[in-house]
Amino acid sequence: MQLSLEHHLGDPGRIHAEGMTTRAAIEAARDEVGALFGARSREVVFTSGATEAIAMAAWGAAERGPNQVFAAVEHSAVRRAAEQHGQVTIIGVDSHGCIDVAELLSAVRPDTALVHVQWANHEVGTIQPVQEIVDACRARGVLVHVDAASAAGHLPIDFGALGADFVSIGAHKLGGPPGVGALLVRRGVRVRPLMLGGDQERARRAGIENTPAITGFGAACAELTTDDTLAVEAARARTQIERLASAALTIPGVRRYGHPIQRVPHILCLGLDDIEPQAVLLDLDRRGIAVHSGSACASEGIEPSPVLEAMGADAHRSLRISVGWSTTDADIDVFTDALPKAIAKLRAYRPTEPPTSR
Repeated sequence: MQLSLEHHLGDPGRIHAEGMTTRAAIEAARDEVGALFGARSREVVFTSGATEAIAMAAWGAAERGPNQVFAAVEHSAVRRAAEQHGQVTIIGVDSHGCIDVAELLSAVRPDTALVHVQWANHEVGTIQPVQEIVDACRARGVLVHVDAASAAGHLPIDFGALGADFVSIGAHKLGGPPGVGALLVRRGVRVRPLMLGGDQERARRAGIENTPAITGFGAACAELTTDDTLAVEAARARTQIERLASAALTIPGVRRYGHPIQRVPHILCLGLDDIEPQAVLLDLDRRGIAVHSGSACASEGIEPSPVLEAMGADAHRSLRISVGWSTTDADIDVFTDALPKAIAKLRAYRPTEPPTSR
């Protein structure tokens, strides 16, 4: 990205030397993103992140019908994008956060424009049966969008083999820079652009390209494509998460949410009895540990988690922990030492008897 900031300052839509040099850098990054996700380079549309990619899919498909279908555990970006374009049908999930494929397909109507399905849940990590859903939607002639933001860079993804019409990805979820992502659009699918005003991204997304961010995205994808880096990082993440889970589950009143087997390697969601998670979060933050509580969809405010509500779990008391490429075993040691102490300290503040009324 530093090299790009120094050398790729030309408008990539121009045919002068500076512009062509910048264009070459963008197209090299497009190849790198496509290579990691099994997509043709022409199927990669760069966006400002996964949220815009989701909005692009929802908007682009909306002209095909007024109805969009998704599960109650989808990210708020999916829910809010779909709600902008007419009617939505929301299906439930089981206690692990798994979609019932038959229920999802029964919700598809003749006027359904798009079915949304997340590859993996952003809060509890449950992996959904995406291939089965994609195949069934394709057989019914309805477009399908897969939100892969929480799976990309952690699970193998082959867009060509999957057969989905759209896959949305955010670069920062896999070690790339924030503020850039991609929508993979299956060859032959024609959708109207969300952003108008220019012919960038083959007239699918107007606005001058963010070349430094795009090259950073490409570099992260290239790193994950090298040798078996993705598999090695996933194995390390799974080991670290299981260490976190093992330590946490020795604490009374702590439980684990999500599917016990079908889950991404880097996410852990814990339920807490009789403890407000925000207090735990603040205590951990003072020890240099950044985790999340409440809804993983919300960056501001303290709201119950719609994911846990849909699962029938306590939506008010949870901690979401994730690890990434930079997480070390020493970081795990800090957490496993800090969490029991934080919870014990907070529980010690509770009154042993109810206050006497006067």
